[in-house]
Amino acid sequence: MSNAKEILDEINREGSTFDIIRKKHLSKLAGYTKRNTIAYYSGWLQKNSPDLTGILSVGDYDKNGLMAAVHKMDTVKGLDLILHTPGGDLAATESIIDYLTEKFDDIRVIVPQLAMSAGTIIACSADKILLGKHSSLGPIDPQFNGIPAHGILEEFKQAHEEIKSDQTKIAVWRPILEKYNPTILGECDKAIKWSERMVSENLENRMFKDLDAATRDPKIDSIIAELGDHSVNLSHSRHISARKCIEIGLEVEMIEDDQKLQNLILSTHHAFMHTFSGTPAVKIIENNLGVTLVQALQQQGPMIKQ
Repeated sequence: MSNAKEILDEINREGSTFDIIRKKHLSKLAGYTKRNTIAYYSGWLQKNSPDLTGILSVGDYDKNGLMAAVHKMDTVKGLDLILHTPGGDLAATESIIDYLTEKFDDIRVIVPQLAMSAGTIIACSADKILLGKHSSLGPIDPQFNGIPAHGILEEFKQAHEEIKSDQTKIAVWRPILEKYNPTILGECDKAIKWSERMVSENLENRMFKDLDAATRDPKIDSIIAELGDHSVNLSHSRHISARKCIEIGLEVEMIEDDQKLQNLILSTHHAFMHTFSGTPAVKIIENNLGVTLVQALQQQGPMIKQ
């Protein structure tokens, strides 16, 4: 396996040609699996800044990059989607899932390191998830400006109960509740239902499509309870390991079970990580045919190239 240092040495030997090294390893991975392969990567670990949240997160423009990547692919070969993302917008996530599941009958999501929040929702839309011992998914509870929707509902419930039993608590709760707009409770409730319904429907239609309802429905309910309940996960940034994903019922294959596949996946992953560290790139969508969409700091907009 080419580890992170070895990939960096390879890049340096080639004259800092990040694109060449990255494309080479992505192509080798697809050559081994004989499947269409798309890498969907955010550089949020290297360039994490509140000013970049929009571009680093899953958003509507990403669908354009995925459409360019899918163009000219033989969709019969299925899709391996290598995913590394902090999550993002629910509407954009739903649109991306709808597009990919319409195009491909067989989808595997490969998570070399992290697919959080909306990334976990995308992973749950696949037929199978490939994880390593170092990989993590995350909770799917929606956020409002970094505040969990579940937490907002819990706070209002606590305020209601305390004020109902002791009117003097109004003065304590007033400055806390005034920070929220009047429609926030309804929006929180709808966002929670939306994310949970999205995961539930995709699990039913893809990962568990061959199971009878008596077996399938309790599995889905258990997965939703584990991934969606803020009181269970305690933090939106919680890292859910491969072992835990298997325990809660997701269809997971361990990449360590195929050492050659593991080597190819991690070499590709390290090549993307070095690209983010050594260039202005903040997001990359790239396929094994060489089509690439790069969003970079100095650009006015994304650029598709081949």
